Amino acid sequence: MTENITYKDAGVDIDTATEFVERIKASIKTTARKEVVSGIGGFGGLFRLNSVDLKNPMLVSSTDGVGTKLRIAQMLDKHDTIGIDLVAMSVNDVVVQGAEPLFFLDYLATGKIELEKSVKIIEGISEGCRQAGCALLGGETAEMPGFYPPGDYDLAGFCVGVVESDKLITGSTISVNDRIIGLASSGLHSNGFSLARKVLLEKAKLGINDKVDGLEKTVGLELLEPTRIYVKTLLKLFKNFTVKGLVHITGGGFYDNIPRIIPQACRAVISKGSWPVPPIFSIIKELGNVDEREMFRVFNMGIGMMIIVSEKESAAVLEHLEILGEKAYSLGFVEMKEDDGQQVIMAEA
Repeated sequence: MTENITYKDAGVDIDTATEFVERIKASIKTTARKEVVSGIGGFGGLFRLNSVDLKNPMLVSSTDGVGTKLRIAQMLDKHDTIGIDLVAMSVNDVVVQGAEPLFFLDYLATGKIELEKSVKIIEGISEGCRQAGCALLGGETAEMPGFYPPGDYDLAGFCVGVVESDKLITGSTISVNDRIIGLASSGLHSNGFSLARKVLLEKAKLGINDKVDGLEKTVGLELLEPTRIYVKTLLKLFKNFTVKGLVHITGGGFYDNIPRIIPQACRAVISKGSWPVPPIFSIIKELGNVDEREMFRVFNMGIGMMIIVSEKESAAVLEHLEILGEKAYSLGFVEMKEDDGQQVIMAEA
């Protein structure tokens, strides 16, 4: 008699997946907004857009992952904060266009659902959504045996926000003498980890639990520090000031991200030394003998978000950011681009 083969025999446990959904419902519920119609478990998330009080709304969307920072979480077997990074990468991209993040969707893929680990990941995503004020509207957990090695998983996130059409921030009004203000990062955020791992773990042969002079935490915990979410600060800023442009410093660092918002005829002049660079960046630079330009092209160097405002408003904006609890710095200014074509100049302070 031939033995019956089940889906569980093939590596997919439907009962565990069902229990997982039940376990995460309470956490997800804490992210709900008044516009959310559906609960978790349906075929699609429902969001009542006509509850958003805008005359001419424009939707803004973004998707991202957390890159090889996942490897650090897996090495440490610490999974409660990587979801914050996932949310941060998308909501920070949405808010730089003047939009309020409305809802977030996640995709978790793994070889086998490990219940406690998976619950911690989703709880981290819920925390990120709470920090951003957006609803975790739904997601997908894909159990893919034979595709991912034991213990491995991957994450992707998707955010939708909304902005009044005439309030969309495009950078088109940026002009000469505008000021550039920087908001402190919490460390590497979620960019440059392939280089960071190459330097710290391979070249310098540091262990994930090693301590290094200059760092308050172990190497692993320093690298795993969650990405800052700037949404609520920036939404408050929009209500009080005219923000001409915003730059989320992600992959590409200063050199590739600033030109995404600066008009072609202009360039940004950034004064090195106008903000404190966290020790982790100096350690990577020294241990890896990494060129300074490469550092500023790969990492955020301690500045996770840039705000461009008029010269006359800059002092008031800095004061307002301080009241909001931000570490904000006057980084530089905008001037006409010269014949060399460079849109970002790193000047000595």
